[in-house]
Amino acid sequence: MVSSAVISMTPESNLTRYLQEIRKYPLLTQDEERDLAERWQREHDTQAAHKLVTSHLRLVAKIAMGYRGYGLPVAELISEGNIGMMQAVRRFDPDRGFRLATYAMWWIRAAMQEYILHSWSLVKMGTTAAQKKLFFNLRRLKGQMQAIDDGDLKPEQVNKIATELGVPEQDVVSMNRRLTAPDHSLNAPLRVDGEGEWQDWLVDDNENQEQVLGEHEEFSGRQALLSQAMSGLNERERHILTERRLKEEPSTLEELSHQYGISRERVRQIEARAFEKLQKAMSAQVEDRRNRQKGHAAKDEA
Repeated sequence: MVSSAVISMTPESNLTRYLQEIRKYPLLTQDEERDLAERWQREHDTQAAHKLVTSHLRLVAKIAMGYRGYGLPVAELISEGNIGMMQAVRRFDPDRGFRLATYAMWWIRAAMQEYILHSWSLVKMGTTAAQKKLFFNLRRLKGQMQAIDDGDLKPEQVNKIATELGVPEQDVVSMNRRLTAPDHSLNAPLRVDGEGEWQDWLVDDNENQEQVLGEHEEFSGRQALLSQAMSGLNERERHILTERRLKEEPSTLEELSHQYGISRERVRQIEARAFEKLQKAMSAQVEDRRNRQKGHAAKDEA
């Protein structure tokens, strides 16, 4: 639709020459604009589309100047805005009664804002409608409060901004800190001599491996003790104890009494006796293990 020379912006040093060049493209009257738009719609006349785009390059440049505060090259903002302008021309309907510039401004701003969100920070910024609104309005509102260089906002300022933009106060605090604090590489050296990096000081949120291994060994040991102690019970005691104490959804006394043809009280008595025998067997195993450990320790000392 448009030559690459029009939408391709290279170094910032070429920006002045580019701004001079786009002034050569004439502005269109409403009738000329409508005629070109209809030619593009009906016939897909690329020359007509080219004239529509080039006549609005000054509009793109003007909008781009409004986003200079985000520290990105104006040339790149213009390049992204030109792509948005091309998208606007593809979708423009002259029968709706408004000028192309009015319609195109939305596409131009959307293209620039998307580029800023993806390029401004090494860390991906929020891309929901509310977060975009916060990102692109926070500087303006801070400027109105004369709080541009104050670091963290005061609680009353946070509340006012959150209320005006319809976002949570925590989002305002978080976004403000993102905008005021530059990104730092985790691979940056801690000292001038290059020894050590910032990532070496990051806290690992995962569980300590030694602790995990210790807990696993302890759990395995308890399972072994339980299994050995259970082997000392008869089949009915093991079954009743398992059904009443070791299942996620324990069986009722009523259910077990019907299964064995005995009273609920008798089931309860068997359960209590089996549990008592289990406790004694496990205690005996633990004591025996301690005695063996003491014996090994005494041999090592000798």
